[in-house]
Amino acid sequence: MIKDVAFFCYPVASIPAARRFYEDVLGLKLEHNFQDQWIEYGINGVTLAITTTDNEHTPGLTGGIIAFEVDDLDAFAARLREKQVRFKGEPTTTPVCRFAVITDPDGNEIIIHKRNA
Repeated sequence: MIKDVAFFCYPVASIPAARRFYEDVLGLKLEHNFQDQWIEYGINGVTLAITTTDNEHTPGLTGGIIAFEVDDLDAFAARLREKQVRFKGEPTTTPVCRFAVITDPDGNEIIIHKRNA
């Protein structure tokens, strides 16, 4: 039986470039660093890992995606725009949420998301 999600992982081409994005732009806090090849960020009990050790997957190819819940979608999006983050369109409204899709330096997609009240 599956008990939990252990981690999500994105392959990246450059750890320094990816760390600048995930830490300086998105504001994630480093949790573990294994030889500057496998980096982990803890997000409310869930781990996002970035790595250059995954030879089976190519950075930026369409595949899995992670969604980060934010307190204020418009304010967070404005901050990302100031930092020249690439958006794949304008924020979208659905019956249950508002969201926008951004990409990291390798083209991995990330959803920034705000559930409706």
